[in-house]
Amino acid sequence: MGSNGTLTDPKEYQNIFHWAETQRDATIPSFKTRRNDPYEYQSGFGNSFESEAVPGTIPHGQNSPRNVRFGLYAEQVTATAFVAPRHCNKKAWLYRARPAVAHQGFTELPDNKDTECSFLPLNPRIHVSPTQLAWHPFDIEESETDFISGLKTVAGSGDSTLREGIATHVYTANKSMTKRAFVNSDGEFLIVPQQGALDIQTEFGPLYVQPGEIVIIQRGLRFRVELPDGPSRGYILEIWGSQFELPELGPLGANGLANARDFLYPTAQYEVVKEPWEIIYKLGGKFFKSTQQHSPFDVVAWHGNYVPYKYDMTKFVNVGSISVDHIDPSIFCILTAKSRDLAAPLADVLIFSPRWDVASHTYRPPYYHRNAASELMGLVYGEYGGRSDEFKPGSISFECGMVPHGVAYEEFKAATETSPPVSQISQGSIAFMFESSRPFTITDYAWNSAKRHEHEPKMWDSLVDNFSSHAKEVEEILAKKAKGLRV
Repeated sequence: MGSNGTLTDPKEYQNIFHWAETQRDATIPSFKTRRNDPYEYQSGFGNSFESEAVPGTIPHGQNSPRNVRFGLYAEQVTATAFVAPRHCNKKAWLYRARPAVAHQGFTELPDNKDTECSFLPLNPRIHVSPTQLAWHPFDIEESETDFISGLKTVAGSGDSTLREGIATHVYTANKSMTKRAFVNSDGEFLIVPQQGALDIQTEFGPLYVQPGEIVIIQRGLRFRVELPDGPSRGYILEIWGSQFELPELGPLGANGLANARDFLYPTAQYEVVKEPWEIIYKLGGKFFKSTQQHSPFDVVAWHGNYVPYKYDMTKFVNVGSISVDHIDPSIFCILTAKSRDLAAPLADVLIFSPRWDVASHTYRPPYYHRNAASELMGLVYGEYGGRSDEFKPGSISFECGMVPHGVAYEEFKAATETSPPVSQISQGSIAFMFESSRPFTITDYAWNSAKRHEHEPKMWDSLVDNFSSHAKEVEEILAKKAKGLRV
């Protein structure tokens, strides 16, 4: 940060231990967005918001008056069943120059062979494998590619038409979307930019999202992506039949992990122009095109709780053990999405960011484990030591549920022979994990990619049998036990 608190380099946020450092111990006025973020936001996860670019536009006491001010049209987006319980009922009212219905019909587009929406084993384009897989960072294409045409699917589970499942994608782009918007009619997108910021225009207003931040754009909402920093790459988690929410805090109490106040929502900013626009719809994994002669971002005012939002991961409040042993990785959960099995989430989004490692008399590396969840991990920036092979920003690491994993013997030996000091770990780094109770299958695109490689099983060949070296001692103990002696 500069002497006056201004941002001198966007990547400086990658070097802070936590957002609290930007406040400089209250020596400067506090701020809730990065200094290079050009937009104003509203805050509070899941709130019911309202915003108007022209004051006095939103009708009060009713949603759909006979006449909306300025001749605007009232349009409601209903995202849940009309009779859904109040706490999970999602909707928004938009007051716009023309309603979304003003378009010129739909045309089916050629299939994008690199995207997938059905991960059932019956699909010949997917692969089932227990192998621990990884991918080096995917190259950004040289030909003109925007956010939508650069979408590639890696793995997933279920089927979008069943409204139950999950898909993981990567995107690479070198071109802004021009007079082109996108609607995902299948599910909800959680986007993690890894290289280059995204300037996202939505019907509710703009969102500026940089590496180290995430953005959620719900099903059925139109958006456009500009690339203010040039070529961009990142990850996407798509969920079907569910919505992201904050995980319960349990014994943590009222605060910690991702705090509700740190989620930011856009403010209204309209564009009323008469010019050709193309709207791309994704439905059942297929792509369709609709054209219209006006901007889809002509919303002058809106109110509701079904609104895109973003979160800065440097604000995550880590918790952990301050005595012995590891706490389960659920302590790293930013957002969760319920499945129809109340004991097993459809998806969790976990973060591994700078934090203190203080547990004593404890094996510090990730312990050897098998777990019920499928894990797909990515690295936004920095380094991450918990992977078993080379892991660079933009890489992907995947482990199927119940497949054993852990570190090589050399790291195990070092961790058991010495007591590591209390230290800050993951400095200058943010890694994340998309975790699901469902088994993942792998797409043709990812399976056949030259970027794919396997976690080398030979790394575990040196896991020696230490137990056998204690054979004499064990025999003496068992002999005493057989005689009824205290051991």
